[in-house]
Amino acid sequence: MTTTDRTIDGVAKTIAEVLEKKKYSIDYYQREYKWESKQLAELVADLTAKFLELYEPGHARRDVAKYPGYYLGSIIVSQKGSQPFVVDGQQRLTSLTLLLTYLRRLQQDRDDQVGIDELIYSEKFGEKSFNLDVEDRLDCMDALFEHGEYEPPADAPESVRTLVSRYAELDDLFPEEVRGDALPFFIDWLKDRVQLVQITAYSDDDAYAIFETMNDRGLKLTPADMLKGYLLANMEEGRQRTRANDLWRKRLRRLDERAEDAGSDFLKTWLRSQYSTKIRERRRGAKPEDWDRIGTEFHRWLRGAHETVGLTTREAFYGFVARDFEFYGEQYVRTLDAASGPLDPASRLRFIRYNADLGFTLQNQLLLAPLVIGEGPETIDRKLELVGRFTDALVARRIWNNKSIAYSTMSYAMFLMMKDIRGLGVTDLAAALRDALLKLDETFDLDGPSVHQQNRRHLHHLLARMTDHVTVASGQASNYLELSGGAKVKYEVEHVWADHFDRHTGQFAHEADFARHRNRIGDLLLLPKQFNASYSDDTYAQKLPHYFGQNLLAASLNELSYTRNPGFRAFVQASGLPFRAYDEFTAEAIVERGELYRDLAKLVWNPDDLLIVAEGV
Repeated sequence: MTTTDRTIDGVAKTIAEVLEKKKYSIDYYQREYKWESKQLAELVADLTAKFLELYEPGHARRDVAKYPGYYLGSIIVSQKGSQPFVVDGQQRLTSLTLLLTYLRRLQQDRDDQVGIDELIYSEKFGEKSFNLDVEDRLDCMDALFEHGEYEPPADAPESVRTLVSRYAELDDLFPEEVRGDALPFFIDWLKDRVQLVQITAYSDDDAYAIFETMNDRGLKLTPADMLKGYLLANMEEGRQRTRANDLWRKRLRRLDERAEDAGSDFLKTWLRSQYSTKIRERRRGAKPEDWDRIGTEFHRWLRGAHETVGLTTREAFYGFVARDFEFYGEQYVRTLDAASGPLDPASRLRFIRYNADLGFTLQNQLLLAPLVIGEGPETIDRKLELVGRFTDALVARRIWNNKSIAYSTMSYAMFLMMKDIRGLGVTDLAAALRDALLKLDETFDLDGPSVHQQNRRHLHHLLARMTDHVTVASGQASNYLELSGGAKVKYEVEHVWADHFDRHTGQFAHEADFARHRNRIGDLLLLPKQFNASYSDDTYAQKLPHYFGQNLLAASLNELSYTRNPGFRAFVQASGLPFRAYDEFTAEAIVERGELYRDLAKLVWNPDDLLIVAEGV
């Protein structure tokens, strides 16, 4: 019996119809949740951008019912008795569940809440279970649902760590334009106008036959498949077409083995970095431009733009794959390795890792933009360092000024920068990037940010970078990986002052004033979680002896650092930074430490370093 002889259903369903009061299981060999920052960022950007094309402030909630539906792809389900198992699409369903969980918390204190709990979990006989019913995710999903955060245990599966990381990124990814009056409209639209095609088979054999047929036999052609077909069809038959096909297949297969859709991500990044000239304005009715179209339909875009790209002869089509595709593909892989592989603190590409640790995926198209085919390894690496340093400094300035670094907020500015640096030589690139930093409204001249729940992760990153700079400049080995969470020891942003207003009533009339002052950056350190558990409630005098055994930014509070650490003492003298020890840590000391951090930030993210890199010093 063939697949077509059996009962198979294929129905377009809204997100609400797919998820509400439903329970899906996932076979044990498919349970890994693997989506990376870039994939989640693009999902959120696609959904919110489409919504903003339709929404107007004057609309009533009932008007959402008239908005056009939005197709988000397909899922394949194997129905085993009363229990559906997801065969294909669990990455997307998991990501949607995370987004719904985030939206639930985002609207929590509003009067116009949209009921979405039953899209996330259901309750039976007093037991709560989630729509994606995976046992080893239960504690994590419950904590995210109830509290918006979760600390994975040491033996947590990789999927759980990925869930926590992706959820933490949603606050940065979700655009400001959709957080205000538009929020309930967006949630209505997401649950009732966004659609998936659910293909349901009634045996595992049928479900996997559908999956294999759609993917392996070409019935479910991806945009990458269609682009390859178009390019190959315009080449000479024989050796050229065979070689181009082999290059394409090997490159994308290796990328897709790294992460789901990594091959398509590369194609979007490459084509945007070299050829996009316009981006859609963020207003209702604005039409998608080439940057946007490359993100959603790059295969169709290239067909229409082939003459502009220079694809006018069979040789040009062949060279586009054998030369351009291969060159940018190789460099893209190197940026992925730099972003997630072992960190070499001496590598020119280390700044790519710093940016990736913040989930700033918009750096990828910026990194490829100035690269020119035929350049030598030294030139390429210098350009990658320049762009990585620029992005690192840009992001740090925005965090310092309490500005968003979300994909939706930054995409337009990054597009303009990408266009400005496309194909520039090393010297011109350094000058252009430095000028762009100097023209920013965001500087380090402000007192600095105060910590709160939404920016704690970002301030953790700034403190890790500044602490690591002091460490390396003092002649010690880099400790960035440890400080940033890439090692076994878990570090946290910790206050020097314990949360005891009664100890500071002589300095503050009101507890709220004390809390605001305590949250200033000058009162913050990175310390191991176990340190915080042992000493966080102690007085400053009790903590001070223990600070000396910690990282140099914490140790610098103790006088012993200036007498027993000659490397640190030499750094302080050479840099001129206002480091000093404190026997007492007063309100004035917090202000002074904030000024020290400000001066240190100016040193770590100095725009003039770009010129030094360009000169090869």
